[in-house]
Amino acid sequence: MAGTMLTSITDGILCCLTGKAASLVMPVESSEPADTFEFVEVKPGRVLRVRHIMPERQAPVVTEEDQVKEPEQEKGSGNSNNSSSVHCKRKITVYRNGQLVIENLGDVLHSEIVQCQDGDLEPCSTVEVELADYKEVPTSPEPKPAPPLSMVGEQKPAPPPRRRRRKPKRMVMIDSEREISSCKGTHSDVALFFVHGVGGSLDIWGSQLDFFSRLGYEVIAPDLAGHGASTAPHIAAAYTFYALAEDMRAIFKKYARKRNILIGHSYGVSFCTFLAHEYPDQVHKVVMINGGGPTALEPSLCSIFQLPSCVLHCLSPCLAWSFLKAGFAHQGAKEKQLLKQGNAFNVNPFVLRAMMSGQYWPEGDEVYHAELTVPVLLVHGMYDKFVPIDEDQRMAEILLFAFLKVIEEGSHMVMMECPDTVNTLLHEFFLWEPDMSKKNAAKTDPDKTVIVNGVVAQTPKPNRPMDK
Repeated sequence: MAGTMLTSITDGILCCLTGKAASLVMPVESSEPADTFEFVEVKPGRVLRVRHIMPERQAPVVTEEDQVKEPEQEKGSGNSNNSSSVHCKRKITVYRNGQLVIENLGDVLHSEIVQCQDGDLEPCSTVEVELADYKEVPTSPEPKPAPPLSMVGEQKPAPPPRRRRRKPKRMVMIDSEREISSCKGTHSDVALFFVHGVGGSLDIWGSQLDFFSRLGYEVIAPDLAGHGASTAPHIAAAYTFYALAEDMRAIFKKYARKRNILIGHSYGVSFCTFLAHEYPDQVHKVVMINGGGPTALEPSLCSIFQLPSCVLHCLSPCLAWSFLKAGFAHQGAKEKQLLKQGNAFNVNPFVLRAMMSGQYWPEGDEVYHAELTVPVLLVHGMYDKFVPIDEDQRMAEILLFAFLKVIEEGSHMVMMECPDTVNTLLHEFFLWEPDMSKKNAAKTDPDKTVIVNGVVAQTPKPNRPMDK
């Protein structure tokens, strides 16, 4: 560590004197077969490394009986059961005092699932929360009159005072049908996209890429610009959210199939949300791993990453050690080896500074997330010091179909710490489809009243941590 620190300080001083950063193109060594890596030019001079594993599928023998059944199966978007059609109808109202009221008018799935196999329908519900930008306690959008008082003799109770009905600042209506089906590795129209966060690389998904490719899934995992073996332009504008989002759009359009599942980690969750919002018909499911709350992105003005690049270069060993302590529940030899193998936090200081300063995405607020109709699996490591669990709980409240699973022995890099648990959860979610058999037989039960951010709300069952 001391030798690394001395080398880092020397390079940092040279950087400050010359005004030049070290080489920003960082090819990494990998033991994986070279034929699984591709280099995609998303823009002139902007090349991303992509690991693309295409499974070898044998052409099935088609019989006359199969040819008769084939037209019926095509109606279900690759699923022979047509009962997975869910009516997504939602009314989202934003009031001027910062109050957000979400009324679920269509089919509502349980927010708690057991091994991702259930998913019964619930009656319509209303979620009432306070926007993150406001601190005042909101009031009810439509104040209810006081209950009538009992009659005393012939005296009538005084009528309740009239209160003027407030006008909403913004209202959004969602009314669509969504097909939700099981996605198996044997389905040729299914593709899995893995997107890492700041300081990572596609190598952090090594366990997931190997696991799902062996199951027959087509997997795609890119290196963000300036990360892994992708090119790293020496211009801060190349690392804004919008620039990186357009990169992910280009990768998605190149490799997308009919049904696509997006898996994001940390900052990568925002790009998955962006793609799910832009391509609702092609994105079938989304997995958000330690992604945080549904708030608009805005860079912090008081952050260590606002220091000059040469200073960050000197501090890089300390930053890497801090990341190890905050990103992993344990800091033993195993975790250090995982950090090295995954090329995590092995990013040029200029890129790191530009990435943190470019996290500006004002559209990605609560309403933006509430508009999503895609089923979402939220995975959270209990010991995550970067993202508090209440942020993922808030995300589960805002999203229409959100299933929250907490891994008690994991932290921020939970997919590297607990690969077997994460792979099992993801696979069960991929195979999951809602049970619509009780759709017509379901009885309307009284909504349960809970407190959400200090506001009385009527909402489906709350999310609970995964049982060990």
